[in-house]
Amino acid sequence: MLRLISATPSPYARKVRIVLHEKNLTFELITEVPWNRDASAPQFNPLGKIPVLLLDDGSSLYESSFIVEYLELSYPNPKLVPDALPLRLQHRRIEVLADGLCDALVLILIERSRDPVRQSEVWIDRQRGKAERALAEIARLISPDTDFATGDVFGLADIALGCALGYLDLCFAQIDWRIQHRHLLPLYDRLSSRESFNKTSPEIQTISDQVA
Repeated sequence: MLRLISATPSPYARKVRIVLHEKNLTFELITEVPWNRDASAPQFNPLGKIPVLLLDDGSSLYESSFIVEYLELSYPNPKLVPDALPLRLQHRRIEVLADGLCDALVLILIERSRDPVRQSEVWIDRQRGKAERALAEIARLISPDTDFATGDVFGLADIALGCALGYLDLCFAQIDWRIQHRHLLPLYDRLSSRESFNKTSPEIQTISDQVA
């Protein structure tokens, strides 16, 4: 059986969990806080990051985009990335932007966790600028006249976008994407009604005193 090392707030791990649910794959979910000393992720990922997918043969895959690519190639039904090159590039482009948005947000959280006197507002503003530009570009790429991100068929672009917006809601309510990009709301509501999204709602985790 596949095993996934995950964390409840992580948009990257959520992306993989949604793909596993959409493909109706059985897997064991291992939830941990990657910052804690007892986290198992470093045993399977030299970068020490989650998500990590543990395969039946004892090997491991890490980085959400790599894991998703493996799942798409190994379990092609239902297809979440179309074969046609233009649509495939659209899905991947939105995934890259959504992941980059989340990267910037995570860097802000890390900086905010430092001693206040050591925090750099210049650095935080720089990351927030990246996040806001990525979100604006995603919104520009998505038409308000289609049911999903790249047309009328659900796929990877929708998963990546839904995870990024969910992470914004969880940790960055001050970035009000609902006001700035209103036309994304119907799409987000459609995504939120899917069983795979309901089963993977992000939640804040408590970091133990024993932090690596």
